[in-house]
Amino acid sequence: MKNIQLLLGCILISGIVASCSVQDDYFDDDISLNQLLSSYDLWYVDIHSTAGNGEVPFLQNAFTVSFRNGTLYANNNLAGIGTTGNGFGIDVGYYDVYDLSIVIDHDIDGQWEFEVYQSANNEIELYNPYSGTSYFLIGYQRSNFDYDKVFYENIHYFLQEYEAWEKTYTSGQGEPNIFDRENFLQFLPDSGGKFWSSKDRPGTNIDHIFWDYKGQYEIFNVSGQPDLKVLTLDYESPDNERFELSVIDERTIELYHIRTGSIYQFTGRRFIRCLRPEGNSGQKTEPAGRKRKKVIDKTIQIERQSESRKIKVS
Repeated sequence: MKNIQLLLGCILISGIVASCSVQDDYFDDDISLNQLLSSYDLWYVDIHSTAGNGEVPFLQNAFTVSFRNGTLYANNNLAGIGTTGNGFGIDVGYYDVYDLSIVIDHDIDGQWEFEVYQSANNEIELYNPYSGTSYFLIGYQRSNFDYDKVFYENIHYFLQEYEAWEKTYTSGQGEPNIFDRENFLQFLPDSGGKFWSSKDRPGTNIDHIFWDYKGQYEIFNVSGQPDLKVLTLDYESPDNERFELSVIDERTIELYHIRTGSIYQFTGRRFIRCLRPEGNSGQKTEPAGRKRKKVIDKTIQIERQSESRKIKVS
């Protein structure tokens, strides 16, 4: 399958450049908190390890954060991750360090104070007393951070980063099917997996699209193929429409219709930047409520026999 071309120089997540011993659940006395925070280029927000019933909006939204000379950077989007801001992401606020705590002044979400604990050599816990919530961040350097892995593990967010996906290619192979008539798709953020589709003519202005159908979608992992997913669109038909979903670049996805063998390409229209930088007035701020959540991954096995493909949920 195709590799993501936008993610350059990415290899397996590994490596630790600073060795800090844990002492009384805080960081090593030989290194200051400020030095610890800046010793890693990127801190991956491990959303699945979050503890507590509250939320810190900007951490709930971010894939990575970086602490650089008092400025906080974040990768809030998957489109462009690894290249935006030289891999650091965009400027989202400021921070000040006080002994064992940090105060972050976020451009949109305001001021938040955190107690900082070192839970492993390259892992810290940010505890916010106000919300009673702990976020766990894992430190990496840009050179050994696996942007591809993060991209594919969170690909459902990538589908939500464009206001619409327009069909721009249909292969000559495969059997005719009802999906041939669908020319636009939209994946709604924070909606419990809802999608819209439209039969409007290609080239239709996004603001004028009439969404003919509204349904549910799911994304499955594919056993043994980390860079391939299966997308299920729940249309009102005897069989759901199932596709192998692969990414060509940061604006283009390919859908292989498993039942008929047809191949489609969709191009993202109107990119939605989460917390856009100053002066980028041509881009739209994220829809209200988009945030990362803990999810339970589902896996599908694909069995290929000649040109036919069979799927099995496991």
